Amino acid sequence: MLRTRLTDTLQIERPVMLAGMGGVSYHRLVTAVSEAGGFGCLGASTMRRDEMDNEIAAVREGTDKPFGVDLLTASPADMVAQVEDIIRGGATAFVAGLGVPRDVIKLCHDSGVIVVNMCGKVRHAVDAVAAGCDIVVAQGTEAGGHTGKIATMALVPQIVDAVGDQVPVVAAGGIVDGRGLAAALALGADGIWVGTRFIATPEARSVDGYKDTLLATKEDGTVVTRAYTGKTCRVVANAYTQGYEDGAREVQSFPGQFIVSLQDGANHLGGDETTEGVDPSIEFFPAGQGVGAIDELVPAAELVERFVTEAESVLAKLRS
Repeated sequence: MLRTRLTDTLQIERPVMLAGMGGVSYHRLVTAVSEAGGFGCLGASTMRRDEMDNEIAAVREGTDKPFGVDLLTASPADMVAQVEDIIRGGATAFVAGLGVPRDVIKLCHDSGVIVVNMCGKVRHAVDAVAAGCDIVVAQGTEAGGHTGKIATMALVPQIVDAVGDQVPVVAAGGIVDGRGLAAALALGADGIWVGTRFIATPEARSVDGYKDTLLATKEDGTVVTRAYTGKTCRVVANAYTQGYEDGAREVQSFPGQFIVSLQDGANHLGGDETTEGVDPSIEFFPAGQGVGAIDELVPAAELVERFVTEAESVLAKLRS
């Protein structure tokens, strides 16, 4: 087993974290990853508050292993009340994206809950640690979903140099196998945060066409766009994103653009195989640049094990 500061901090067996993907990371996937020794994380950004509470309860019913809940700091919803629900539900960690969750860090710590922050720049990580966050995820632009402009290979070591002596740093962006985990460790990270690869699993929640689209998408088949949410987001390129790339439509700011994409019938994130009206040619399918390496659906637990065994094999070869 690969033991790092991340596994010690989260009390897990394998330094593999499931990205808290809104619309995808629901209790089945979270439970499978945590049970396999990784760290499952619910993507609650697209959930109603009662739905989030039910999903937390379902994870806790399915496993006694550590898990987290991911929310967007930039969301206009009542962050404090939601975090109180997360604490009551028995989650191990609160993960915050799109901003440092200053209003709830003390609340989490007083209840023994770890605070994780998503960072796309060095200054984001410095600010997060100064505010009291316990783990930072250095997410490169290769990542699917909301992302920044700095590449993973460049970003991770710079964030490690800036805050790695204070907190564990987790690498994210374009990581789809054990070679990525080995590379992250070589860059000084303590583990990995994986999104797109876990979408291509039987346990991931998705509308019809999402997983098939990922299997068919090449490494150059994604684009960073504001078309679906108003914030930069890497998705599978399609006719809807092209309309904004061409300048035929004007993007509204967050969260207005999210509402526009819903009204256009292009955003069913959070739906499942029963959701009607999904058109893959315009649908919101977040995906990272590692998507070109994904050619099959693999059970989540098997993926967690593969990440570690492949990384150990790579590291063993480098030592020989």
